[in-house]
Amino acid sequence: MNKKHKIASIIGARPQFIKHAVLEPELRKYFNHISIHSGQHYDEEMNQIFFDELTIGSPDYHLAHAKDDPSKIIKKIESILMAEKPELVIVYGDTNTTLAGAMAASNQNIPIAHIEAGMRSFNNEMPEEINRIKTDQLATLLFTSSEIAVLNLKNEGITNGVINCGDLMKDLVFMINNKLLIEEGAENINKIYCTIHRPYNTDDAKRLKYVLTSLNHLDKKIVFSLHPRTKKMMHQFDLMPCNYSNIEFIKPQSYLNNLKYISNCNGLITDSGGMQKEAYFLKKRCITIRTETEWTETLSNNWNTLVFENLNEIPIILKKPLGKSNEKLYGNANARKKIIDGINNYLNN
Repeated sequence: MNKKHKIASIIGARPQFIKHAVLEPELRKYFNHISIHSGQHYDEEMNQIFFDELTIGSPDYHLAHAKDDPSKIIKKIESILMAEKPELVIVYGDTNTTLAGAMAASNQNIPIAHIEAGMRSFNNEMPEEINRIKTDQLATLLFTSSEIAVLNLKNEGITNGVINCGDLMKDLVFMINNKLLIEEGAENINKIYCTIHRPYNTDDAKRLKYVLTSLNHLDKKIVFSLHPRTKKMMHQFDLMPCNYSNIEFIKPQSYLNNLKYISNCNGLITDSGGMQKEAYFLKKRCITIRTETEWTETLSNNWNTLVFENLNEIPIILKKPLGKSNEKLYGNANARKKIIDGINNYLNN
């Protein structure tokens, strides 16, 4: 492979740090690689802890945090791309950073590789859905996690440059020592692990109170990893943790600790996208507090269940028998190799 090829990766949020941790060593091995951090997640508990634990290299460029106007973020990335002149720009997932990076690259006529392309929740009220669709429209290489993602792209008229590589998050979960995950935190085995952070669950006082009250009434102890956004809204709405005796509120967890909690819990309740997959990889039941999911394959055999309006159904869902899981869902934990091969073939041809 030609290490003279220059590639830029654009990251900025927790899900991207996780995926980039798997791919970055391969990129640095085979290409002249630079990384640009948009600053979307900038506080210690959602940012630096992942770089430290996953041994991600320090970004070559770190922008002011993304409370700036999005157009300013795009212009900042553009200026870096103009100076560095990469042959390809990599973006991950569906965050504001994803779309900003794709738009900056497109404005400079630089080819784009979108990792985790083709995922659809079919809910256009979600900013993430718009980010996915627009990024896929701009991308030259579209690396998908599943055949359903390939079909989604085909239905939108996108077939060129599509490569079904599997999921980088599966690569990372399977790189972690399972013995380590089980040994620590085993006392949580009869507890439910929980993360809630999306605006439709947190930004309305009545809704957030309903979510917390429903969790508090479950017959198993809840371990709740408190996202900065959720913590802020609880304080704003005067929803004091002491009023929820069945919920143990803990600070946001590092990647490895998060996996430990999932591995040792009795089930996961979340509105996260990536954690639905992590629960599936670790063979744990997941209840997703959303009306839809982009990871529709996880819904098979009760491994993942959507519930939103009637949270009183959660105790019933927790007792449903689990069917067989699909060991090959989202690939064979070698997505990073397929991505490197796909990029190299493109740049050399």
